[in-house]
Amino acid sequence: MTRCCPAFLLMIVCLCACTAGAPSTVYEPARAESRNTFEAQKLNGMGVEKMEAQPDSAERYFKRALTEDLYFGPAHNNLGVLYLNKGMLYEAANEFEWARKLMPGHPDPRMNLGLTLERAARTDEARKAYASALEVYAGHVPTLQAIARLNVERGVRDAESERILKDIALQGESEEWRDWARGQLLRFTSAPMATDSAPSGRR
Repeated sequence: MTRCCPAFLLMIVCLCACTAGAPSTVYEPARAESRNTFEAQKLNGMGVEKMEAQPDSAERYFKRALTEDLYFGPAHNNLGVLYLNKGMLYEAANEFEWARKLMPGHPDPRMNLGLTLERAARTDEARKAYASALEVYAGHVPTLQAIARLNVERGVRDAESERILKDIALQGESEEWRDWARGQLLRFTSAPMATDSAPSGRR
């Protein structure tokens, strides 16, 4: 069976978040003084459990979590993943922007934003988002995999691309990713870069 390019269902974070600098919203949160982060965290966890089997139900849980606490970053990130899987790129990007600002030290929202921009054919902006993810978490393997896949698809052949492939060959998230990177390295200097589909992302 043909493998798809990296899936856009990525790691799901469960961290608490700060409140600074969030973009505009369509949610109707509880009053700021009565934010219920504990309830938001519980609802977010319930949504995570349903993301694969019941995405519509998961979406309702994430929205309820954000009603309890608009500034709970993980719920924004997870809702963005659902939107991205549905092809709702504008909505996904908005949620990842929320999560990026609310979780400034976490790479996932930045990487997810990069995947969204890439899917919207905004490659240069996607690369900047990936670079931003690596700024907050140097060596973040899922981001390195996203960059490597994009480089192979675009035929980028430089020292940085080779270094990233070597890192994935040793530290990729799965044996499938490691094998893929090794295969690309074998072709790196001896033949044109292959465009084999990269492995699926974390599920």
